[in-house]
Parts: sequence; C-alpha cells; structure tokens
Amino acid sequence: MKLLVTGGAGFIGSAVVRQAIAAGHNVINLDALTYAACLDNVASVANDPRYYFEQVDIRDRAALDQVFDRHCPDAVMHLAAESHVDRSIDGPGDFIDTNITGTYNMLEAARRFWSAQGQPKAFRFHHISTDEVFGSLGEAGFFTEDTAYAPNSPYSASKAASDHLVRAWQETYGLPVVMSNCSNNYGPYHFPEKLIPVVILRALAGDAIPVYGSGTNVRDWLYVEDHADALLTVLADGAIGRSYNIGGENEISNIDLVRRLCAILDVRCPAARPYAEQISFVTDRPGHDQRYAIDPSRIRNELGWRPSVTLEEGLERTVDWYLENRDWWQALQARDGVGDRLGQLP
Repeated sequence: MKLLVTGGAGFIGSAVVRQAIAAGHNVINLDALTYAACLDNVASVANDPRYYFEQVDIRDRAALDQVFDRHCPDAVMHLAAESHVDRSIDGPGDFIDTNITGTYNMLEAARRFWSAQGQPKAFRFHHISTDEVFGSLGEAGFFTEDTAYAPNSPYSASKAASDHLVRAWQETYGLPVVMSNCSNNYGPYHFPEKLIPVVILRALAGDAIPVYGSGTNVRDWLYVEDHADALLTVLADGAIGRSYNIGGENEISNIDLVRRLCAILDVRCPAARPYAEQISFVTDRPGHDQRYAIDPSRIRNELGWRPSVTLEEGLERTVDWYLENRDWWQALQARDGVGDRLGQLP
C-alpha cells in the first residue's frame, strides 16, 4: 500500500514509518516538524525510494489537499498530535488547534480525495488516539472500547473531540475509518520530556528524579514497536467503523517503574551510589488520572494481535538505546521547555 502517515517524525509515528517501509509499503511522511519532531527518527529509511517526506502542518487545509492529489495514498494513518499533558495545562490552545481543527482538516481532505477517486472500498482512514480519553480508573476494572469518555486534561479532551469527529465522518459521510486507543508508549526515540526518558537522563546527569505526588498513579506500558505492529494490523484487518484498544498488558505504578529503571541503570552504568537515591517526590500535576488499564481482548480475539515485548525486556532495551544514542537526546535537550517543570497552576 501507499500510506500517508501524519506525524511520522514523532515518537510513535516514526516507529510506524520504519515498520511500514520494512514491510514493503510506500510511505508519505507528513510532519510539520514542531518541537517534538526529529527527522533523525527516520534517518534509517530516508534514502529508501519508497519513502517521501512532506513538511506540512495539518492545520493547513490547502496544503493537505495538494499532498493527497500529489501522492494518491491508499490509506491514511493519522498520528499527528500535541501529546504532552503538562504542556496542555500551560497552553491548551495549541492542543485545540492541532488535535481538533487539524483532525477536522485531515478528515475533510481525505473525504474530498476519496470522493474524487470514486469512493474506493479499499481506502482507509486510521485515527490513532489514547486511552486517556476514558478518564481515570479506580483500583479495579479496565477500559474497553465501550467505556464512556471522561477526559480530565486539555490534552485528553482534545483527543476525545478528535475521536468523536472521526466517528461522525464515518457515520455521516461514509468515510471508511478505523480507530484505535493505546496505553502509554515507551521505547527508542521517546522525546526527552516524557517520564521514562526523564528518569534515564536525570539519573545519568546526577540530578533529582522527579516523581509526581506519591508515585502511586498506575499506567499500562506498551513498547512502541509493538504498538506500530498493532497499528499496521488494525489498518490492514480492522473492520470499518470499529475501534480497537491496544494495551501492553504491563500495569505498574509510577514509583515502581522509576525504581525498575534505576535498578537497570545500576547494572548498565554504575554510579557512586544507587540511582534510586536520586528520586524526589514533587507536587502533583492538576487533574492527574490515578489509573489507566486496557482490556485488549477485542484486538486479540478479532485480529489475533497481542504484545510481544515484556515490560522488563522493553525497559532494558530502552535504557540500552539511550546509553548508546547520547547524540540524539543531547541535541534535543535545548528545545523549548525540555527539562523544565511544566503544567503547574499559579
């Protein structure tokens, strides 16, 4: 297939681009190259004749129309989004513009192109979203595809809105869409402002490792290359109008996750004292959801997919990657807001 991947220079998007090229697809990587994007993420495929790059902002509808007409994609994988919860607290407007208006522009550009092509049945618009749209769980229970939406941050609210737009375009206009909501991703090329890279890089620098609140918040962690594989599976085999929750089946509290990373670093890169001694509990962020957990039975039963990387294996791979790729993350640390505490109310 010829795939149009939005946000393909970001963390998850670049994993999709690399896997799609490896699987033999042609890929058009559409990315605005905002602060969290990095073309080094796709350097391994940049010279492949099946790879094309378009520096376009999804808020620019006219430019999107030109990309569709120029490349005539068989499918869209829409990953471009503002995604950092802390930044959404400080500047929600960017999240509204990109995640809601940008998704609207993508849907309309795709619908115009699909209609002009005679509404081919094989065309797909795959919208990639997050489990954060479902809100916060207590100690028991899991998110399913039928869980009611209850977003608690500007980020998750903007993604919930984009999910609803995608569903509406399928129901109203017949645009052939598939949807997926994933748990927390981690792995190589994870931007340095997110939790796991923050822990690794602050530990290596000898700085305090911040843990929000008491560290009891629980997340389900999904290795990014597993996620990319799942997304390509949903695109190829998912039922039109169907939604799929993609989880890593790896629930862990934030404090236990941080301690595991410190223990791996103690082995991989020993310091004068255990890295866990650098852990520092800091003021929690507002609206911090207590627990996310996904029931992945639909994608397992209908599409035969389940994660292949355990949390321990994935964390070890991730730590090793950051130790071996210092040039990559050191170049990003000077970008706006990286290393700063964001998302604090006055």
